[in-house]
Amino acid sequence: MSVGGTASGRWLDGALPPGVRVGDGSLIEGAQAFKRFYGTAPDALVIGESCTFQGVQFAVGMDARIEIGHHCYLNNTVLMAELFIQIGSYVVIGWNTSIADTDFHPIDPMLRIEDAIACSPLGAQRPRPPVGKAAVHIGDDVYIGPSATILKGVRIGPGAFVEPGSVVTRDVPAGARVIGNPARIVDRPE
Repeated sequence: MSVGGTASGRWLDGALPPGVRVGDGSLIEGAQAFKRFYGTAPDALVIGESCTFQGVQFAVGMDARIEIGHHCYLNNTVLMAELFIQIGSYVVIGWNTSIADTDFHPIDPMLRIEDAIACSPLGAQRPRPPVGKAAVHIGDDVYIGPSATILKGVRIGPGAFVEPGSVVTRDVPAGARVIGNPARIVDRPE
């Protein structure tokens, strides 16, 4: 595995940021890939071998991490990590899919106002209120269709199939097929 793209794993649009390790034969395409990459850990983003990422955005918070296995294909996917996102090997994720391990903003309306002020230039560096975070785990051999959304705390078992447009708010068992908003199981292996 290369650090900074020194072996055959690389980003076509520039030098990889510190904390990014890309496996041999992996390729990242897209000028916006690291626009919101703030990871400070030496392993903030670890990508296995022979993966292809086209138009993927790695939005990684300062203390967050993302681990991706081997032989994965992601197309115009947004990975938003403030804690930890783990994606197994042989995973395919369709275009316009979002995966987030946090709510990013408070659920409570009063705290949302406080958060909006803290995020604005008027906030005078006020601290942001806390938000919910929970790791996302996606097993090996998973297919996630276009325009799906995977939310915090979800565990998708190996071999699962997430239909296009699904919003996954709960765990998906190994080999199950889910569809809808919120996603529900429509088929599972015997």
